[in-house]
Amino acid sequence: MFFSIVISDIMSKRTNPAPPNARMGNPVVSRSKQIKLVLLGESGVGKSSIALRYVRGEFNEHGEATIGAAFLTKTINVNGCAIKFDIWDTAGQERYHSLAPMYYRGAPAAVVVYDVCSMNSFNRATLWVKELLQQTSQMVIVLAGNKADMAGENRGVTKEEGKDFADEHGLIFAETSAKTGMNVEDIFQSVAVKLASDVSSQAPGGGAGGGKNVKLKNDSEKKGCC
Repeated sequence: MFFSIVISDIMSKRTNPAPPNARMGNPVVSRSKQIKLVLLGESGVGKSSIALRYVRGEFNEHGEATIGAAFLTKTINVNGCAIKFDIWDTAGQERYHSLAPMYYRGAPAAVVVYDVCSMNSFNRATLWVKELLQQTSQMVIVLAGNKADMAGENRGVTKEEGKDFADEHGLIFAETSAKTGMNVEDIFQSVAVKLASDVSSQAPGGGAGGGKNVKLKNDSEKKGCC
């Protein structure tokens, strides 16, 4: 009798195998969301460097200025939801400003970047934020003060100035360094967690939204440029 029970159990597992993720101990991804995210800011503040650091974990000391826009993707798993970022890295030169709405229109998320050593770039970033908020109040916006590794005596914008503006307009805020990787992954993770919580709240049985600043682990891929 014991032998027949064991055989029956083995046959049952063969005909009804557990999902691959379950067998490996990983959470099963039951939902997915494709997110368009746009990087905005003055030329030279490090938008491309932030995107490259996030997607590929690399930093190019002598990167060239973006012409038009570059496109990269990265997919992460957040609480059982697969979030695929379609990242549009836009050119910061003034002559490309008229093209920006083509990229941020309909995007649920944006990262507005300034250089902590340049007050002019911060002022430009605040204008970008106000422009986005005029279009929609639903967008998740990050204000990122980049080049924090170079601040020191060269600092032109205090951390308090950046945070106060972000708090006033309901933004996610962080000072970052694309060179060292400081807080780069965190700002995208914060966006992903917020957007994943929105998916959860819309799914049957899903709870209400979650917090913004949660650490995640992820994997990545790059699609190319345009």
